[in-house]
Order: sequence, then C-alpha cells, then structure tokens
Amino acid sequence: MSLSAVLPAAGPTPSPTPSGTTTPAVPTIKDAHESATQAATWVEQNWSTWLAIGLRVLLILAIAAVLRVVIRRAITKFIDRMNRTAQAVDGTALGGLLVNVERRRQRSQAIGSVLRSVASFVIMGTAALMVLSAFEINLAPLLASAGVAGVAIGFGARNLVTDFLSGVFMILEDQYGVGDTIDAGVASGEVIEVGLRVTKLRGDNGEIWYVRNGEVKRIGNLSQGWSTAGVDVTVRSSEDLDKVRSTIGDVAERMSKEEPWNELLWGPIEVLGLDSVLLDSMVVRVSAKTMPGKSLTVERELRWRIKLAFDAADIPIVGRAPLAPDAEPTADPTAGMAAPSAYASTTSPQSVAATPLAPPSVTK
Repeated sequence: MSLSAVLPAAGPTPSPTPSGTTTPAVPTIKDAHESATQAATWVEQNWSTWLAIGLRVLLILAIAAVLRVVIRRAITKFIDRMNRTAQAVDGTALGGLLVNVERRRQRSQAIGSVLRSVASFVIMGTAALMVLSAFEINLAPLLASAGVAGVAIGFGARNLVTDFLSGVFMILEDQYGVGDTIDAGVASGEVIEVGLRVTKLRGDNGEIWYVRNGEVKRIGNLSQGWSTAGVDVTVRSSEDLDKVRSTIGDVAERMSKEEPWNELLWGPIEVLGLDSVLLDSMVVRVSAKTMPGKSLTVERELRWRIKLAFDAADIPIVGRAPLAPDAEPTADPTAGMAAPSAYASTTSPQSVAATPLAPPSVTK
C-alpha cells in the first residue's frame, strides 16, 4: 500500500501556502460522515458488551446493599433482644444483685458495633472486587499489593491491633464490665467505661486511669461471685474463749437480722477459731461471705459492733504493745568545742609565719 493511499484515509491533505509552509485543510462533510459512521459502527458493535457490564455492576451493588442492610438489621435486632433480656432480669432480686444494666448495654453495643463493622467490610470489599472483575481488571497485582500493605500496616500498628483484639475478647468473654471493681495489674479501681481499645477505671482517690487493653496481662475481678469479710479480734490469753465466742455469736445474730446487712451478708457470720496464740494475747478469727465489693463495709460494721459488745461484756481488746522509743544518742562532749587551730602550736608553720620579725640589732 502506497503512502498516498494512507494519507487520504488519515484526514484531509494539507495545502501549501505561498511562504512555503503547510496548513491543515478544513475537514469536509465526507470526512465527518466517515468519522461518524466509524463511531456508530464501534458503538453498535460494543454496546451490548458495555450494557452487560453495566447491568452486572448494578446487580452486584444492589445485592451488596440489600445484603448489608439485612445483616445489619438482624444484628441490631439481636442486640435489642439482649438489652430487653437484661432489663427483664434487672427487675428481679437476682438481677439487682448480679446484673448491671449499663454494663450489659455497653457490652451489647460494643459487640453489635464490631459485628456490623465486620459485616460491612466483608460485603462491600467482596462487592468491590466483583465490580473490578466485571471490568476485566486483573486482580492479582491488586491483591498482592493489598497483602503487602496489610502486612506493613500490621507491623506498624501492632499495638493498636493487639489492643483491639484484646478488647474484643474481653467483651465477648465478659471478663469485667461497668461497675465492677478490678485489679488490672497496671491500675485498679471501678470500671466506668469499657472500650475496644481502652478501659477507663476510677481509682480509690477519684483519679481516672486509662488502661490499654493490650497491656493487661491478668485481671482480678473483685465484683464477681462473692467476697469474704474477715475480722481479727485480739484478746488476752487468759480470757474465757466460750464467753468470747458467745458474745461474737450474739453480735452476728443481731447483725444478720438488721437491714441492710441482711442483704449484704450472703452467709452466716462464723467464728473460725484461734488464728494465733501468744504469751500475752490470742487472735480470734471471724469471717463472713458477703455481696461482691461489700466486704470492707461489712468488716467495718462488724468491728464496730464487736467492740461495743466486748465493752458491755467487760472483755478488753488487746492491741499490739507499743514499740519502745529509740534511745537518744549520748551527747558528744566535744560537740560544742571548736576545731583545733594551727596557731595553737608555736612551732607550727602558720605560727612561725605569723610571728613578728625581731628588730635588727644595732652595732657600735
């Protein structure tokens, strides 16, 4: 094929100008007709393919949107059912002792948030990959790049990932919740908020501790199950043990029948016996099972009542013998004396240097 045959097909032939340069020729109606014909032919040949791709993309997006809405609503209904169950249990006596509505609400909300986020990520991520596949885009490089980026982000934000996973398992396993008193190792106090990354504790002095979930290696929950109140009573070694036991028994019986101690005590107050016996004293151990977190309150009230009952029964309570004060050190007799001076000796170099020179002798 000659060059002259190709040029007309490429477009109008430029015409020379008097100055020797060439200018592009004005396209003719025939050229425009040919271009439109070619475009129409291309559209006619490919419109079905593009229409099929568009319909496929719309179908993928519609199914993903409907599936996402359905799953999120199902998760929301499940969380609402958990909250209604917590409210129903809260109306009973057992619910008032063991179930904290705020704790259950935060726990259910956290679980629902995690489930909804995971469902949305999986559904929309799968839909995006299917859309790219519909456009015949090779997904292998994209997936490889995403894998490398995920590994890099995982190494860079490993502490954040650790905190998040630890928070998820803490919430799912219900290790602690709002209102519980826990000892997390790095801090201790009452839980006021449980998050996926950070747990907020209020200490005994009112301070707020922000504890990262990934830093918690062990947790001591002081609010689950029951607590034990223990009181040690020290009396003289010559005291009548039967009288001591009966006096403490009377205190325990009266305290168990009075409010609010009858609710705080989950078991009888028992005299366990002698904890130690010394030459001048002996220790009687008193114990009781209490509501979680109420052991200190019961111990204080029990000490108060035992002290009043012992005073009425003329049973003195013996304390530890006061420690002998440390003897004052013997005063140093030389403490008030000044340090010896170098000028005290007439033969010292300082005294010789300070001695006035004798006047020279006059010779006749």
